[in-house]
Amino acid sequence: MVDQLFKIFEVTQTLVDQTLMHPEAPHRHDYEKIIVSTAGQMDHYIDFKMERTSSPSVVFIPLGKIHYTMPTENARGWVIQFRAEFAPNSAFSTLSKLSETAYYPFSDADTMTRMVALCRVMKREFEIPSPDYDVIRHLLYALMAMIKSEHKKSLSTGLEEKTTQVIVFHNFLNILESQYRNSAGCQSYAEKLNISVRHLNTICHSVFGKSISEIIEARKLLEARQLLLQTSKTISEIGFELGYNEKSYFTRVFHKKTGLTPSEFRAASKRVSS
Repeated sequence: MVDQLFKIFEVTQTLVDQTLMHPEAPHRHDYEKIIVSTAGQMDHYIDFKMERTSSPSVVFIPLGKIHYTMPTENARGWVIQFRAEFAPNSAFSTLSKLSETAYYPFSDADTMTRMVALCRVMKREFEIPSPDYDVIRHLLYALMAMIKSEHKKSLSTGLEEKTTQVIVFHNFLNILESQYRNSAGCQSYAEKLNISVRHLNTICHSVFGKSISEIIEARKLLEARQLLLQTSKTISEIGFELGYNEKSYFTRVFHKKTGLTPSEFRAASKRVSS
């Protein structure tokens, strides 16, 4: 739990040693988390799946994920934790919720130097007796904007084409947010954007690395996770609410994505929270 709206700390040798000696237990995030990794590697256990990330990189772990991190001996970096209301409509929130993680590797040393500089300024402001949280918030937004900008530069298509694709993709996400509970197919979304399914699919792959149907499925399963965690609705009720008319089909899709059935996910989440 994070009692404050915002918290930042450096990953030092002392912190790594403490973590390796006393690993944290899996816990459910009630905050957003950014890890700026400057050296070494980290293993992230997220919603019962393990992923290893290498430096230099940034990992964004959204609200509601069950998570713990295990660093390697030489891991270094910065950890920023903040509640959603501290930085509403953050640059990563929508995209990261549709992924297991938002992992941004960087090869440009200057990029990481500038990110670390922002982290240092945030930490200094945070540690003074009466920190100015408006200043910290602007610095946090600046860091997220920098990560987003540098990530765009690493993508293969031309800048002008990529900018257009990103705009269309975000329009698609806005429509998805209002329609994912119904049975609207790929054609319906493409028509609302006045483009072909093929073109929308190309954009989705270019910007996010997944097809239209995969993104729609990911949004449904994100909601399924939340309903399993936060309500007492039956598996059938949750599946039907999200457009899965058969419990068995909903269970198969959920298991394929998470490695657990909905019942197993609910039970495992309760054990973590108890």
